[in-house]
Amino acid sequence: MLIGEVARRSGVSARMLRHYDTLGLVRPTGRTVGGFREYTPENIRRIFHVEGLRSLGLSLREIGRTLDDPGFTPAALVGDLIRRTEERLHRERELLDRLRTVDAAGPADWPEVARLIELLHGLGSGSAARRQQAVLTEHESAPAELLAEAVLNESDPHVAGALRWALARAAGGGVARVASGLASGDAEVRRRAVRALAEMPGDEAGAALVGALADAEPTVRGPAALALGARGDTRAVPTLVGLVVDGPNDVEAAELLGTLAEDPAWAERIMTALADELADPEADPAARMRLAQALAEMPGTLAADTLRRLSRDDDRPVALVASALLAVLDGREGDARDRRGAT
Repeated sequence: MLIGEVARRSGVSARMLRHYDTLGLVRPTGRTVGGFREYTPENIRRIFHVEGLRSLGLSLREIGRTLDDPGFTPAALVGDLIRRTEERLHRERELLDRLRTVDAAGPADWPEVARLIELLHGLGSGSAARRQQAVLTEHESAPAELLAEAVLNESDPHVAGALRWALARAAGGGVARVASGLASGDAEVRRRAVRALAEMPGDEAGAALVGALADAEPTVRGPAALALGARGDTRAVPTLVGLVVDGPNDVEAAELLGTLAEDPAWAERIMTALADELADPEADPAARMRLAQALAEMPGTLAADTLRRLSRDDDRPVALVASALLAVLDGREGDARDRRGAT
């Protein structure tokens, strides 16, 4: 079969068939008396093999190695193609999401579209420095939804910090998009969402953080509790007490509990929660030590009675810490009395 007829029947142009011949990918077995390429049924089968592999995304060089390598294993090739296709689809989905965000922003003119496209390119860069620069230079024109999407996907701490800074100042907030990250199956995405929400003002961000208190991952619910405590939200109290017991961020948690305990409506509840943990027979010595130290953050003489009891505790280190804290507390109270007497 001559090249023209092969091209008509296969759908592969004569020009491409000549290119295949030049590359050694599909070489006609014979020539006519006039010197024209003549394809055998085996040659035509190879053409269809080539086209089939091209449809899977292989380059011509990869196809040649695949067809001519006697040790070729289809499973390895298919696995590699799946991985590359998934990566490409992920990039395309990210681009589609960002384009929708730009569309939702309703740019007024082409210069604004150009700025948004420039920001998109910057945020999609493989260079962390380039992504950070894009955020810092273009944040004023960046839609909050776009920044929110980026902050959930950003792994570099410096770029993530710049995104949180820009997002906290963005018009429209983007809180709902950030909060949607709390539903992710990836704990890292949920952590990013909490960190961003912690820096975003308003009740909507606070409400989202309250939802994160129920997260099964300590590194998600702990930062959520610290952020809520800093906002004066008493719904964080149980988790803050848990942070004191477990150890991570116990100092910050204790300070926040002390601040929240300045509200008389919560003072006794917080003290009861700390006392209950101290009385727990399952509590380990290190946890009881942290709880005793947390009592020092309670306002006024709120913790005095508990510290007196602890000063007689069977756990000698805890008793010593309680005695020392009680002495400090009594000294402060004495100084306060002296000042009142002087006036």
